[in-house]
Amino acid sequence: MRIRLDDLRDPRIAVFLEEHLADMRRVSPPESVHALDLDGLRRPEIRFWSAWMQDGIDEALAGTVALKRLDAGHAELKSMRTTTHLRGRGIAARLLAHALAEARAAGHTRLSLETGSQPFFAPARALYARHGFAPCPPFGDYGPDPASCFMTRPL
Repeated sequence: MRIRLDDLRDPRIAVFLEEHLADMRRVSPPESVHALDLDGLRRPEIRFWSAWMQDGIDEALAGTVALKRLDAGHAELKSMRTTTHLRGRGIAARLLAHALAEARAAGHTRLSLETGSQPFFAPARALYARHGFAPCPPFGDYGPDPASCFMTRPL
């Protein structure tokens, strides 16, 4: 698997992110969908990576992850997703490890995230807990939301 800083121009990224947004809209109330679209991910405070695996002679998109700079010491994990048919192969753990390393390299001392509280998100919450994330109050521009689970960890 190859993880690369991405400029979001590949049309496969757009399709992948639309699937992500569709899933979020399907399982979360509209006011609780905090996933970013292409325009949201192109903001200057966000860095976005895509993971690719060789599929015959072509590369196939395996997953994505992004970091949003909240302030000099605090970043937020965004757009963490693995392609549906490749789930359970450790791709998310590798993407998360990459994001943690990038956040440290950028000088951040804390990484936080928002994910859903619904059963659909249980595997994600378990992954984050295995990597040292713990529940926390809402951060940044988030407010209390029963459909959201906020987690954070020091770096």
